[in-house]
Amino acid sequence: MSASAGISKDNYGQASMSDTRSDSNNVNDATKPELMIHGRIATIRFRKPEYANRISPDDLLTLRDYLETVNRTEEVLVLRFVGEGKYFCSGYDISSLEAASAPSSLFFGETIDLIERARPVTIAAVNGGAYGGGTDLCLACDFRIGVPAANMFMPAAKLGLHFYSGGMARYISRLGLNQAKRLFLTAEKIDADEMRRIGFLTEIVQGDRLVARLDELSQLLANMAPIAMLGIKKHLNLIARGQVESQDIEDGVRCSETSDDISEGALAWKEKRLPQFKGI
Repeated sequence: MSASAGISKDNYGQASMSDTRSDSNNVNDATKPELMIHGRIATIRFRKPEYANRISPDDLLTLRDYLETVNRTEEVLVLRFVGEGKYFCSGYDISSLEAASAPSSLFFGETIDLIERARPVTIAAVNGGAYGGGTDLCLACDFRIGVPAANMFMPAAKLGLHFYSGGMARYISRLGLNQAKRLFLTAEKIDADEMRRIGFLTEIVQGDRLVARLDELSQLLANMAPIAMLGIKKHLNLIARGQVESQDIEDGVRCSETSDDISEGALAWKEKRLPQFKGI
């Protein structure tokens, strides 16, 4: 992260990493995305509920800083994305494109690519509406937990915007070509049940259970063997894109086979207890 950070506690018990950088381009730091780290679990929170948690060019720079921080913090195994209010995320603030100095929506897409390639396992807590690039952010995550009030639509064609390549690839690899065409070309809005049916949502829980289920899944993942889990996550995403890096996978297999973790896993299985993995 390019700026110093102060640590505080939020109401989820997470350690909050608040950027203390003075940034004249981002007048209200209270609306910037916020990074919280607590042990093996990190959370990025979107904090513009009155604007459906849309993401500005400055927010993209903040997200990139956060991803760098999380990726180099080896202890972190899980990264969650949550939104304040009744929306999850409405994607890139396309009104910013009117400014000559604003980055293209391609820069937004490149940032979502970084989320897909993030080292930890990622979870989107889809607490409400996910629109435009916000839908792609969801699909970049490994798990997507929704609530009955969740809904989504992809308005790119209706707005006259050609979508970037990474997002189209994610739509096809996660949802299939037919659903990708349906959602992109018609801009149809669908509800939580349909999102679950087509695979956009991994699961649906009642709204008052979202935080608890997010914590349950996060803890489950945080207790897995890091070498195996993170390697498998990385290569599943690559294989979904048609990239089978056989040598890297073989190296990962051998690394896991000679790790302390595989011995601990076998012993814990035999002793019928939870393993205590260390990632070595």
